[in-house]
Amino acid sequence: MSNRFDALWLSASPSLRCFNRPLQQFLVKHTNIVEWQYFQDLDEGSCVFKAVSLLEDYLEACDRPLHLIGHGISGAIGLLYARLHPQKVQTLTLLSVAAQPAITWHSHYYVQRHLSPCSRQQVLAQTVRNLFGSRPPYSVKALVNALDKDLEQSPCLQSLFHPVDLPKGGVSMPLMICGSQTDTVVDPMALHQWLSWLKPNDVLWECPEGRHFFQYFYPQLVGEQILKFWESSDSALSVSLTQIENVKTH
Repeated sequence: MSNRFDALWLSASPSLRCFNRPLQQFLVKHTNIVEWQYFQDLDEGSCVFKAVSLLEDYLEACDRPLHLIGHGISGAIGLLYARLHPQKVQTLTLLSVAAQPAITWHSHYYVQRHLSPCSRQQVLAQTVRNLFGSRPPYSVKALVNALDKDLEQSPCLQSLFHPVDLPKGGVSMPLMICGSQTDTVVDPMALHQWLSWLKPNDVLWECPEGRHFFQYFYPQLVGEQILKFWESSDSALSVSLTQIENVKTH
């Protein structure tokens, strides 16, 4: 595959893609970025590792390392892929991904379903309030429907009776962790657990507001931080390649 793009946005939550659009639209003005989408059939078992395998197939013929970026479960897919294929990834940017990557809004939902006698729709309505606060960008009914679809369509690791964890740890390439100080899913404590795994040039950045989908509410602020991180990585890669060429010529 001859790449015509520099960055790949990972999307494994079709019903929630609208919350990535503002940031994607900001980034596309500054770099060549495309979106990779994963759609899970309703007859399929939920398996994040199948999504990783399909991403492997998509990038198998990739002729140079890319910037990977993903939010939530999509970011977790990127993290698993980057550990398996570090030579394919120039940088990894994770939005609302905890140091325990299996922690997603889905896992919080299933905990509440286990503890509460309320119905699925009632717990989803409470989840909307937790994710978006008192002023959601769409009607509560529309957001409940979107979350309901995401439970069916995304490769969620969790279920009501089967909690799952993923291996903790970092990656070999430059890593950027982005979160929100008001996120109730990947809260600051969960976000700061990444500090144990960050390398000297890795970045942990927190948006002051925005909750779980902070990239939707503050696309320019988030985008500027990501571009700064990518540009720093591009400069470091350029210097490294120059050094390699100099060694070859002597």
